Amino acid sequence: MTQTTPHRSRSWLAAALALAFSPLAFAPQVQAQPTLTLDQAMSHPDWIGPPVEQAWWALDGTQAYYTLKREDSPVRDTWRIGVDGSDNARVPDEELSDVDGASVVYDATRSRAAFVRNGDVFIRDLRNGNLQQVTRGGASSSDLRFAADGGLVWREGNDWRHWDARSGLLSQVLQLKAEKDPAAPPKEDNLREMQLRLIATLAREKADRDALRERDEELRAADPRRAGAPVFLGDDVQLSASALSPALAHALVVTEPKNAERGQRGAMPRYVTESGYEDTEEVRTRVGRAAPVAQTLHLVDLASNEVEVLDFDGLPGIGSDPLADLRAAAGKNALDGNRAVRVIGMRYSDDGQRAAVMLRSVDNKDRWIAEVDFANNRLLPLHRLSDEAWINWNFNGFGWLPDNRTLWFQSEESGYAHLYTLQRGGRAQALTSGRWEATEPVLAPDGQRFYFLCNRAWPGKWEVCARDVGRGEVREVTDAGHVDGFALSPQGESLLLRVSSSHMPPQLAVAPVGQGELRQLTDTRTAQYREYQWLEPQYVQVPSNHGAEPIWAKLYLPRDMDPDKTYPIALFVHGAGYLQNVHAGWPVYFREQMFNQLLTENGYVVLDMDFRASSGYGRDWRTAIYRQMGHPELEDYLDGIDWLVANHQGDRDRVGIYGGSYGGFMAFMALFRAPDAFHAGAALRPVTDWAMYNHPYTSNILNTPELDPEAYERSSPIEYAQNLRGHLLISHGMIDDNVFYQDSIRLVQRLIELKKHDWELASYPLERHAYQHPESWYDQYRRIYELFERALKP
Repeated sequence: MTQTTPHRSRSWLAAALALAFSPLAFAPQVQAQPTLTLDQAMSHPDWIGPPVEQAWWALDGTQAYYTLKREDSPVRDTWRIGVDGSDNARVPDEELSDVDGASVVYDATRSRAAFVRNGDVFIRDLRNGNLQQVTRGGASSSDLRFAADGGLVWREGNDWRHWDARSGLLSQVLQLKAEKDPAAPPKEDNLREMQLRLIATLAREKADRDALRERDEELRAADPRRAGAPVFLGDDVQLSASALSPALAHALVVTEPKNAERGQRGAMPRYVTESGYEDTEEVRTRVGRAAPVAQTLHLVDLASNEVEVLDFDGLPGIGSDPLADLRAAAGKNALDGNRAVRVIGMRYSDDGQRAAVMLRSVDNKDRWIAEVDFANNRLLPLHRLSDEAWINWNFNGFGWLPDNRTLWFQSEESGYAHLYTLQRGGRAQALTSGRWEATEPVLAPDGQRFYFLCNRAWPGKWEVCARDVGRGEVREVTDAGHVDGFALSPQGESLLLRVSSSHMPPQLAVAPVGQGELRQLTDTRTAQYREYQWLEPQYVQVPSNHGAEPIWAKLYLPRDMDPDKTYPIALFVHGAGYLQNVHAGWPVYFREQMFNQLLTENGYVVLDMDFRASSGYGRDWRTAIYRQMGHPELEDYLDGIDWLVANHQGDRDRVGIYGGSYGGFMAFMALFRAPDAFHAGAALRPVTDWAMYNHPYTSNILNTPELDPEAYERSSPIEYAQNLRGHLLISHGMIDDNVFYQDSIRLVQRLIELKKHDWELASYPLERHAYQHPESWYDQYRRIYELFERALKP
């Protein structure tokens, strides 16, 4: 590795940077198109044009709606377009009151549709197009669905409402209160009894209250027109979720302890504020400091207001402890009783006669689906998914088919996310299978088939597939290149698509579910953006020397490579860990994609890899990092270096790496754990110590610091900082409430104490985790470019 001397003047850098990012630097032989500069690439994305953010059908199926951001404004507008591409225009404000909602529910005959807009409930008669508003103002409505009697039910806060379609009557059918039942006898207390015996006024007041309450209960029982009495769940719990039967017979209610230990929250300083005074902001707790508390599931009989607890004793494996060995090694007590469980979903059948719940163990190792046995007030286990690493937080959809007795669900049990059906007492039947994934399932209006996103051709090409509920094969119904999302038309004949490509933000398109051509309806890119000559990434598979499958990657090469030269290597690492960036669509990291192009135009070969832990590649790829974050991923990047050297003139002695969030964490792991292989790195908003991150994400992968300290030590860059020999840039927003700025500050102190050289910290006082301001984006990537030029091109 060649390094510049520490005292050398940096004036040459300023001159080199100005030249590198001047229009002259990128001028082709014949100036036919504008050339990209760093300032342009990092400017506000309005210059690209707004992506289609949300798209949905008008209920007549002839038009579609979508939302676009205004230029130079955070305001979003609703637009309308005909499915033939005609009449594309913003919906005037005075016409918004007649716009159909984005999330629609249908009655049994599909002659009426209901939706929530601006928190209010609406219903449209599809036979004549009439729109009726059911509520106006008050608490925001949610969980809307049709009741078995043809009316509507929905939730407002902790209360459930019912609208009778025949009478138009709006009533409260369930009121849940986390309070003591005033009719319940108090606990025995000698002092209380003495007080009521000796103080006649207190006794008289109590008797009056009791008389009024008893009379109110009598009147409720005698008058069917009165709202039911509240359901009191106790003052030692808080309400977490509820689901009402469409038959209005019962409800499922989830509670958790009110005074559970929540852990010490952080206090994040804010130095640049509107007031001019420094301030603090309360932020999340750290992993292991406040584990999710166990929840309780209740069954409420609406006729009697009786509440029964549905215990979890019958769930297979609920009493076993997958972490028993770790617990023993850490000197912790053995598990006493059942594992803690949380409810992650509740679904009633359309007729309200059946209900299923999905539950997850707090230790992240098990997911169960159980049916509620209303007659016996118990849960009947239907399916168990276990994973020695952790259950995926995705692919947890489930529900009932229109026959009201068949359950459908998603599962990774085969190693890839697929669709299944199941009936009580039977075995799960796979609707899809193979080394690919099925996600975002939508049931056709006739209930006979599912439509879903699939990546059958290769992991980064997502299309819409279909599979009949009965016998049949999976078939792709689109060939759009890349589908970001879709909506099935009300009649089930067409698909409204959000499609994109590497340099095309999501746009609106429509395609038939059978034979026919896809029609793109929008192109919201600006004329300025379309003028640029964009470098298309090459989609490649990098062989693994470490026992993994080939690693999908995006390769960016200079346009005219000299066969007699080697080129410095720049490696990009995407964030989130479990995220897919090597796909055919518009990337989350569109700025980094432009930066990669700038690097190639300045003589770098660039590789962007979907390392192990990335999404889209199945369970084994996802869980390869269990208890060893940063280790399999680093092996993949070392393989990437070998491949570039062997195949694309990469220079092994000039390697740089950069990325944000999880990518920043990996930049640290690269420089600290393989200092001979990586010579420069930029760690942006990075995790430096996983013990400082949040519980929901980290405990899945590393358990908890108390239980599994070795996993945290093995996985945290701060433990390897003594190995730094290359050039390092640390960049962090000071009001980052996801990965705290404290993460970088702690590592900085460690580097100071280790007397390390060739590192710098760039701080951004007004940036959170996702940077918002173009000036910050520019400054950050200017520093990365300078770092690579200084360290890799001395």
